Amino acid sequence: MREEYILEIGVIGVGGVGGYFGGKLAKAFEGNKKVRVNFAARGKHYKEILANGLLLDTEQGEFVCKPAYITDSITKLPILDAILICVKVYDLAKVLMDLQDKITNQTIILPLLNGVDIYQRIKNVLSEPFVLPSCVYVGTHIERPGKVTQRGGACTIHLGDDPEKSKVESWFLDLLKKGNIQFNYTSNPYEEIWSKFIFIASYGLVTANYNKTIGEIIKDPELSKIVLAIMAEIYSLAKIQGISLPDKIIEDSFEKGKKFPFETKTSFQRDFEISDKKDERDLFGGAILRMGEKFNIDTKMTKLIYNSLIIKKRM
Repeated sequence: MREEYILEIGVIGVGGVGGYFGGKLAKAFEGNKKVRVNFAARGKHYKEILANGLLLDTEQGEFVCKPAYITDSITKLPILDAILICVKVYDLAKVLMDLQDKITNQTIILPLLNGVDIYQRIKNVLSEPFVLPSCVYVGTHIERPGKVTQRGGACTIHLGDDPEKSKVESWFLDLLKKGNIQFNYTSNPYEEIWSKFIFIASYGLVTANYNKTIGEIIKDPELSKIVLAIMAEIYSLAKIQGISLPDKIIEDSFEKGKKFPFETKTSFQRDFEISDKKDERDLFGGAILRMGEKFNIDTKMTKLIYNSLIIKKRM
């Protein structure tokens, strides 16, 4: 850990993921004179945390986590040494614009979002900081304003080095360790990123389009074929880009759906059901179609479902 000045850590988005990992950091470094954990949150959630701290309910117990500073405006944050970005992808562009004055060429950004193109989306706006390709497995949600609950999931962050820069500085990994955050620092984070994407993108697109739970999709042979077809298209995109994935990744990803309760809805599906709510269509379907066009890979099943979703959203 560096000792020459206070480390300013930013947690942007204190929902399920940001609340869990940001809360653990805030708890670990509460009152610490060398590390300040800053939250950026919104609405009633922000007001409740400001007044009473964040109540983090985990499988290990409940904790009240008080950040050194919390704001509802990123522009009020200090210059940041490290940033956990934990927002939905449709909020990412604005978040990155707001962060432009809060970073240096030494700032480390850890994006805890779904998707295989998050690194490039960030680099297209912010080229200076270290951006660490990453993904996360954790079962969390906002129980009520001021409370985040965790049940299930490996609660582990998989991360690697910025491909355009040198290795991540050891102080950041030390920060995660002292914050009691489980992580896997690997030379190949994209294996985990793409493995997760194969599962969440295929099930997410199909559950949303047909308004079926994961259990209903698996029970229906025709809908199962659609899920498997999208998985195969994603696998082809990974392969052509040199991403090494297990030989049985499609089979294993499909079988993973059977481990969820029959009535489980995907997060994309829940967002899509709300007519005036933004959703992650572009993160899943849009990204697959753009990569398919770029690498001349047939993505006709994804295109069929993606176009159907666009029509249904307009209705």
